[in-house]
Amino acid sequence: MKILDRYILKKVLSTFFFVVLILMAIITVIDVTEKMDKFAKNNLDSSTILGYYLDFVPWIAGLITPITIFIAIIYVTSRLASHTEIISILSSGVSFRRLLLPYFLASAVIASISFVLNGWVIPAATKSRLAFELRYFNNRYYTTTQNVHLQVAPQVYLFIKDYNNVSNIGYQFTLERFNDNVLLEKLTAETINWDTTKRTWTLSIWRIHRVNDVFTSAAATNPETFVTYGQRLDTALAISPKDFEAQERSYEGMTTPELREHIAKLKFRGATGVGMYEVEQHIRLAAPFTTFILVFMGVTVSSRKSRGGTGLQIALGFVLAFIFILFFLLTRRFAETGSLHPVVAAWIPNIIFAVVSLVLYRFTPR
Repeated sequence: MKILDRYILKKVLSTFFFVVLILMAIITVIDVTEKMDKFAKNNLDSSTILGYYLDFVPWIAGLITPITIFIAIIYVTSRLASHTEIISILSSGVSFRRLLLPYFLASAVIASISFVLNGWVIPAATKSRLAFELRYFNNRYYTTTQNVHLQVAPQVYLFIKDYNNVSNIGYQFTLERFNDNVLLEKLTAETINWDTTKRTWTLSIWRIHRVNDVFTSAAATNPETFVTYGQRLDTALAISPKDFEAQERSYEGMTTPELREHIAKLKFRGATGVGMYEVEQHIRLAAPFTTFILVFMGVTVSSRKSRGGTGLQIALGFVLAFIFILFFLLTRRFAETGSLHPVVAAWIPNIIFAVVSLVLYRFTPR
């Protein structure tokens, strides 16, 4: 690594981490000020509050990383250009492509750290942070879910007409077991209730129909060969009350392996809403490439010396970053509603802005 590479790499990384720390400090102070009344109302001690902000800070850091790296690149490169350092470097025989090497090295460092944080550290912190907020700040979110259809095992299907997460009671429960599309057994119950002590489900006014799977002439007229019924029955099912909770943005508290397992479980059950989890998975994979694209765009935008100083270039950087974030949020929303494939939603902002960066690079003085 040459002196030039170390010089630019040091400037980029030091500026990036400095800006991140400053922004995290400002946001944290504002958040503490807003929540001070809630802390006092719940009589929380300083250690509990500190634990909350140890989870809050990583989440903020991950949230602001994309725009921070872009602004840091704009600032560093425009400063180099305003001091005619870029012109001197290019005049010495260093090509513009070679000039990009230390920037991409910085991108690799930041992208690697961001990938680990977004995949493992931040989800764990987010899960703890959301649990804290649910306990002290928010009232529990009560819902009544209707017409629940799930596949709980191979060729075993569950149906609940209504489920209330206040009492953890479901109404009009049905569990059907098939073999090669032939119904073998059907379990029905008026209600199904979660027993928090036994951690099992209790069926009330239940009935089991076992169906003859060999349709003889006698069975054809009366396929039900055995019927059992009763008032109360404890049973274990491959579901829990957590499966009926509101799933909005629950992916934020899942590590990448947990997210992958949850997607597989939802697909197996044939559940709806898989798109929001799939788009989160692909966005985490696309995030490192986003860092490289934003760095490349930042260098091409700010490497030209401007008579107006660095302010104009930083303003242009903010505009481009705002457009990128807006476009990213729109595509994500389309994917979550099923209007756009998750892979397309995760990668199309990168593709479009990579093309924009190449166009800007084409007209950059080299």
